[in-house]
Amino acid sequence: MSFSAEAIRPQFPSLGIPAADGSLPIFLDNPAGTQVPRSVMEAVTRYYLTMNANSGGPFATSQRNDDMARQTRQRVAEFLNAPSASEIVIGPNMTTLNFSLSRALASILSPGDEVIVTRMDHEANVSPWTLVARDHELKVKWVDIDPVDCTLDMGSLEEALSVRTKLVATVHASNAVGTINPVAQIAGMAKAVGAWHVVDAVQSAPHVPIDVQEIGCDFLLCSSYKFYGPHLGIMWGREGLLNSLPAYKVRPAKDLAPNRWENGTPSYETWNGLRACMDYWEQIGRQYGAADLPQYQGPRLQMKRALLAVQDYERVLVTELIEGLRAIRGVTIAGIVEEDRVSLRVPTVAMVKDGKTPDEIAAILAAENVYVWSGDYYAVEIMQRLNRPQGMARIGIGQYNTREEIQRVLNLIESI
Repeated sequence: MSFSAEAIRPQFPSLGIPAADGSLPIFLDNPAGTQVPRSVMEAVTRYYLTMNANSGGPFATSQRNDDMARQTRQRVAEFLNAPSASEIVIGPNMTTLNFSLSRALASILSPGDEVIVTRMDHEANVSPWTLVARDHELKVKWVDIDPVDCTLDMGSLEEALSVRTKLVATVHASNAVGTINPVAQIAGMAKAVGAWHVVDAVQSAPHVPIDVQEIGCDFLLCSSYKFYGPHLGIMWGREGLLNSLPAYKVRPAKDLAPNRWENGTPSYETWNGLRACMDYWEQIGRQYGAADLPQYQGPRLQMKRALLAVQDYERVLVTELIEGLRAIRGVTIAGIVEEDRVSLRVPTVAMVKDGKTPDEIAAILAAENVYVWSGDYYAVEIMQRLNRPQGMARIGIGQYNTREEIQRVLNLIESI
């Protein structure tokens, strides 16, 4: 059975709440945060009713809490195909986790060691590395992009690598222009010079099946509120590194991964929501997944099938969006636009139209209850590289968006 947005939309209560004029909003702000299924909302409430306690107690609510936490970690490990649930660190957001990681890694580096960042990345995978480089006298090297199609300049990466390279930080999919990077190839290049590879998968996780073992990176970070879950950040890391790096922690905290990376009492109610989000993805796989993936079994298989089914559906929508935008006079799109290359991008489209600023475009659409973002969305470097000081308007497709919604957006942009 083919994936159906119309069939899953009733599971998302917020999609059915009318705007002031009685019409239903069109949520195309998804790269900044998705709406969530009812099951996720109910799981948060259920936590407070049945297991609201801190960890480690002998009484029932604490034991339920700890059992839930173990299950949540295991479900996320299945989602990312991590070898062990002990490799899953959960925190308030990706940025906070990456700053913790950068401090730990930098503390064992020496002045003159090199870190590599790219002009494509979100600041959450740039500033953690440039700031510790400043503090520890490390050298920062930048990887450029091709401004024509906003793909990563792999030759620039090759030139940046050296025997002094200790870390390569790259994004899996751009939060601005949608480009999907060849992260497995990059991981191999980093490994060849003895460097760690850190992947920002925040924008790929809602749209692309992720397998950390297949990628071959050392750390991968994502955010559950970008893939229909609660506001949490997730970091996967190789267990040996998570246990050996000098994590910044309070003395009484457990000194084994993943706990040594999780400072303070977690937001356990949202952990239960995250567990429900994983159940939702498995349900999608069982209902719509059909891909033959012999390397996976059980929930891991269903989650990968789910992402592939959603990916096929979203590619239809983004192809129609790009084709429609290209037909509108005065519209410019950043990134990959060819239909035969749509597999090299996620359904996030940055655009501008002559005569209007990105903020004005977003405001005009907002007045019609169509939600999009404008500006640089923390993708500072790529907007500077594209000479877009005001940024661009960003249309981000999610699995609950429909072809009718895409046509509505195109009609509105044409009328501007």
